[in-house]
Amino acid sequence: MKRILCMILAVFTAILYLGCAPAPRYAENVDNRDENGIASVFELATETPSSAHSMALVDGDTGELIFCKNKDAKREPASTTKICTAITVLENHTLLDLPVPIPNEAVGVEGSSLYLQKGESMTVRDLLYGLMLQSGNDCAVALAVIVGGSVDGFVKMMNETAQKAGATNSNFVNPHGLHHDEHYTTAHDLCKISYYAMQNKLFREIVATKRHSTPYHGHDYKRNFPNKNKILFNYDGGNGIKTGYTRASGRCLVSSATRNGKTYICTVLNCYDMFEECMRLMDKAFARNV
Repeated sequence: MKRILCMILAVFTAILYLGCAPAPRYAENVDNRDENGIASVFELATETPSSAHSMALVDGDTGELIFCKNKDAKREPASTTKICTAITVLENHTLLDLPVPIPNEAVGVEGSSLYLQKGESMTVRDLLYGLMLQSGNDCAVALAVIVGGSVDGFVKMMNETAQKAGATNSNFVNPHGLHHDEHYTTAHDLCKISYYAMQNKLFREIVATKRHSTPYHGHDYKRNFPNKNKILFNYDGGNGIKTGYTRASGRCLVSSATRNGKTYICTVLNCYDMFEECMRLMDKAFARNV
C-alpha cells in the first residue's frame, strides 16, 4: 500500500511540474528536402533584440534558426530579391559563358543599373556578377527574359525556387525587388533561400567577389563594378551575400561569414544600421562556438 501511495505521489508531482514549467518556444525551420542536400531541423530559436524591424540568423551549415525577431513578418525585400533571381538562373541555365543579346526589355530599367545598351551582348555569367555586385536591375530583367522567356515566366520559376528552399511566406512578382504591393518575403524566408543558394558553388563565388569587370560594348575600356556589400570588406570572414534598399523597404541586408569552418547567415529588414547590426549579430553567434 505504501509503495502504491509513493507511486501516485510521484506521478502527481510530475504532472504538477509539467503544468507549471514554461513550454520551450520552438521555431520550425526548413521542410524535409534531403534530395536537395538541405537539412530538416526543429531547433530552439532565441528572440533577440535588434534595431531591425525583422531579423533572422541561421546556421549556415545546417539551416538551424538561431536568433530572430519578427521572423515571419511579411516585408518588401528590395534587391535582396536578387538572391532568389541568381539561384534560379544558376539552376535553370547552363551556357553561362555564351554571349547573348541584351533583351529590349532590359534597356532603361529604373534604379540601380549597369546601363545595358540596345544591341549589346553579354554572357549570363557577367550578367550574374552585375546582378549581385552592382545590383543591376537591368541585369535582373535581362536574365529573366533570357532564362524564363519573359519576366512573368521567370517570376513563376523564382517562386518555385523559393518553395524548394522552404520559403512558404514569400511571393515574388519581379526579379529585381522594385516596389510592388504583392512582392514580399520574410526575414526567415530570406535566410532559407540564402542557405539554399549557398549550396551552389558558383553562387558562393559570385557573392564573395569584391570586384568584377566585363567588356564594355562600344568602348575601348572595360566596365568595372565593385561589390556594394561592406561585409566583404569590413568583417572578418565575410563572404556574402546581398544588400537592398527602396524607400518602401528601408535598408535590407543578407550577410554571411565563415570563421574556423563555421558559417552563419543573417538577414535584417528595414534596418538603418544594417551592416553594423549584421556584424553584431554574427559576432554574437560566433561567440557561442568559443
